Amino acid sequence: MERLICLVMGYVFGLFQTGYLYSRSKHMDIRNYGSGNSGSTNVLRVMGKKAGLVVFLGDAGKMILACLLTRVIFRSQPEFLYLYLLYTGFGVILGHNFPFYMGFKGGKGIAASAGLLASTDWRLMLICLVVFVMAVAITRYVSLGSILVMICFAIGMIFFGVIRGDYGLAESCQTEFIGIALAISLMGIWRHHANIRRLLNGTENKLGAKKNA
Repeated sequence: MERLICLVMGYVFGLFQTGYLYSRSKHMDIRNYGSGNSGSTNVLRVMGKKAGLVVFLGDAGKMILACLLTRVIFRSQPEFLYLYLLYTGFGVILGHNFPFYMGFKGGKGIAASAGLLASTDWRLMLICLVVFVMAVAITRYVSLGSILVMICFAIGMIFFGVIRGDYGLAESCQTEFIGIALAISLMGIWRHHANIRRLLNGTENKLGAKKNA
């Protein structure tokens, strides 16, 4: 029941579509421009750096708020808390990626995933930030940086949470924890399937190009 509560609560938070709402406030629908995606990368390409930052912070912020609520609700179950945080995070990402009131067409969940990193482990957040910045600085492919972040997310969660035992997880839920961490990672990678094809074909748009994100 706790897991379902976290998923549903997360999904509700994820329904707050910062990119869509911000673009509507500027008398446009971001889904009709660029890649048609409502996430921060497409907003950055189409509407500029300020808009991209606002949307990124909004999408990361809704994850942080959802995780804070999870911490409050389940503070008496520390041995399961990080598992519940991942379920909440997965719910937020699902709500962000597949909002029912927008025809299940949302973002890719990377900004929300950044919020999950900020809500769980600052060390892993810094590692992922360095990986992202280096990848984008070297290649100018935001999509590649995002994919690498999702890979680092899964590896880091397993390393810190299970191998090192830093999250105080009950032994009975460690396999489940790994499964949810992998699900979140694979979701982020799968949402970039079109970008992966373009990367392999050498046709992916680089940062600064106002084309498909």
